[in-house]
Amino acid sequence: MGGVADETNRSDPFEIAGRLFDNRYQVAKKIGEGGMALVYRARDTATGEDVALKILLPLFVEDVIAMKRLRREAELGVKLTHKNLCAITRMGETDGRVYVVMPFLEGESLAARRWKAGQLSLATTADIVRDMSNGLHVAHELGVIHRDLKPENVMIVPNPDGTERAVVLDFGLATEARDGDKRTKLTSAGTVVGTPEFMSPEQMRGRDLDRRSDVYSLAFMTSELLTGQLPFGGKTIHQMAMARMRGELIPLRQQRPDLDFPAAVERVLAKALAVDPAARYPTALDFGTAFGRAANPGSFQRILGWFGQR
Repeated sequence: MGGVADETNRSDPFEIAGRLFDNRYQVAKKIGEGGMALVYRARDTATGEDVALKILLPLFVEDVIAMKRLRREAELGVKLTHKNLCAITRMGETDGRVYVVMPFLEGESLAARRWKAGQLSLATTADIVRDMSNGLHVAHELGVIHRDLKPENVMIVPNPDGTERAVVLDFGLATEARDGDKRTKLTSAGTVVGTPEFMSPEQMRGRDLDRRSDVYSLAFMTSELLTGQLPFGGKTIHQMAMARMRGELIPLRQQRPDLDFPAAVERVLAKALAVDPAARYPTALDFGTAFGRAANPGSFQRILGWFGQR
């Protein structure tokens, strides 16, 4: 995991794989890369634990908005202490490099799991939805709206007892949404941020968002997990976007006539994917409960287990 850096690493002052970073983190390798940051796996020599280091790219260190976003992510992330959320443990700066530290999660992304399987079973999907809705509800209760829910931002992590849990991560585009709060806006009015494929109609229009936008994105992901297809049709991105704006949802049974979905599952997803936020489930927990009940009426009570798991 550690070791001596190779010649390439030594010639690149910004490459930290194989190095001791900030006199504390023994860096193993790069495990992710986004538009604004690199993510490395490392060992925290102070605690002996494996961590993920998210390091802002040098280009953005002098960018006031980028720095505000990273600081906000850190401020929000330390609040998200729940087994279905990935919390941030600290933020630091060394040699002009700004970073945040998170627990390293073993496992695979939900995107990778769905890609390998094609589509997931109803029972497996219900378990994942339970976990995601539990975690999101905790975030929402703290006033944090994710705004970029997608399978790439969910990890499937093994538990010590052999079961698995879904963990929502990457709150880099998150925003606080407490009524009456005065907060610095990091995007201009009407600006769209996030991943268009999973956005709610109001997010695509650049409007103010609340937790019901995350509920929409969660239901969108759920439909894709079950069918391996997007829930709105169209030959182009524009056509699919317009279908979403008009609420032209393709029923599950039409998408996958070979699979026997309970009618209640379709009703739950249709409600959560309503164009009007007021017509959706008001909370992620409400959606998770309804979906669990529709998928397996005899075991929906386990959806409520988040109360004792915080």
